[in-house]
Amino acid sequence: MVVIKNVIWLFQVAVLYVLTLAFAVLPACLVYPTGRFVGRLGGVIIPKRRRIAVDNISKALPTMMKRPGWNCPLLTPEEIARVMFCHLGMSFVEVCRLYHGRSKDVMQRVEVRGTEYLEAARARGKGVVILTGHCGNWELAALALARHFDTPMSVVARRQDNPYLNKIVEKVRLRYGNLIIYKNSAIRNMLSVIRKNGVIGLLIDQAVFPENGALVNFLGRTAWASKVPVLLARKSGTAVVPAFIHREEDRHIIDIYPELVFSSDASDQGVAADVATYSQAIENFIVQHPVDWYWVHRRWKRAGELVAD
Repeated sequence: MVVIKNVIWLFQVAVLYVLTLAFAVLPACLVYPTGRFVGRLGGVIIPKRRRIAVDNISKALPTMMKRPGWNCPLLTPEEIARVMFCHLGMSFVEVCRLYHGRSKDVMQRVEVRGTEYLEAARARGKGVVILTGHCGNWELAALALARHFDTPMSVVARRQDNPYLNKIVEKVRLRYGNLIIYKNSAIRNMLSVIRKNGVIGLLIDQAVFPENGALVNFLGRTAWASKVPVLLARKSGTAVVPAFIHREEDRHIIDIYPELVFSSDASDQGVAADVATYSQAIENFIVQHPVDWYWVHRRWKRAGELVAD
């Protein structure tokens, strides 16, 4: 069984390598048309994920449309999901180019706004946690921020089940100077980075198990959100700074926001209130840029609601 599994893993990686190389050598003018096609195709050949996305959007849409930041011209869940899949396809093709060292045209399309907020947080000397989510091309965001500020970012990630695929993902991230913190020893390693006044990138918008999170109201529905950013800030005094990437036509915009202010209330209610504070920052981004968020994951699972299959 072990041999068979290794053969399957190697086959998967071989196919992925050839596919990514094909996308990497595309002329620049074909990158985004190809990416949009890949995204639309993904929405067709993975119907289960498309259904999850449409279901999530349909339940969140009434809440989003009432928020001050809502200005999306798309009015149906199906339209938003369609554009989201196109964006995912474009991001995939961009990451293929990054992996094969063809990053110049991709990096040139990134603009960083709000740099003063991150610089002010770093000046405190207690490290920075950049709090973000699965939005836009989040892989590109980590690489672009490290290059823009000329400092490596330690990215918290889950180790891939396929060890050969994991090496490919590592190569993309390490090629541009970033470091990886795997989740099985994340807290200890994050504290080590913070003590050195380092920068950590934390994708923190997915559902967690109840023992690791607090219940929040997220886009009008109850969801479990991780306590990690709050506990890190309380234990080390590190700054937690929200930053999100989205697309504007053929460019990527990374918006950095002011450091979040958490309370000193150590009770469960106090921690839950601080979790709600950072969750609100993520929610605000989604309302403003709904096609740039990863709607295909089950964000509201384990929170007492039935999940669409």
